[in-house]
Amino acid sequence: MSGSGSMNIFDIAGRAMSAQLVRLNTTASNMANAGNVTGSAQDAYRAIKPVFTSVTDSPGVSTVKVSDVVTTKAEPTKRHDPNHPLADANGDVWEAAVDSNAELVDMIETARMYQNNVQVLNTAKSLMLETIRIGK
Repeated sequence: MSGSGSMNIFDIAGRAMSAQLVRLNTTASNMANAGNVTGSAQDAYRAIKPVFTSVTDSPGVSTVKVSDVVTTKAEPTKRHDPNHPLADANGDVWEAAVDSNAELVDMIETARMYQNNVQVLNTAKSLMLETIRIGK
């Protein structure tokens, strides 16, 4: 932790939102490369995914951080297309190892998780303002 004390609701939600932004960026990268082809399996794009780690400040107070971004083990799809300019000597090309449907689902889930954290922050702000109003 930062050494400035325990995490509060704003730290927890902010870090979670930050992690979801990394997740959304990896999904965007994967979608941008979906359908790309290359002349060899080694050069084909493989999807990337963030690895989340829990960060616990004290019992009942925890959030998440991205500890790494890894390349999936998915294999590119070989397709016979002898007229493609990147085709190898056998007339094959390899399509990026990205499942567009899974990426779309991941994108929707990420957006919902981000929105949930925005709602947490809005609720906390409303409660704090209401507390201040009561104190007047």
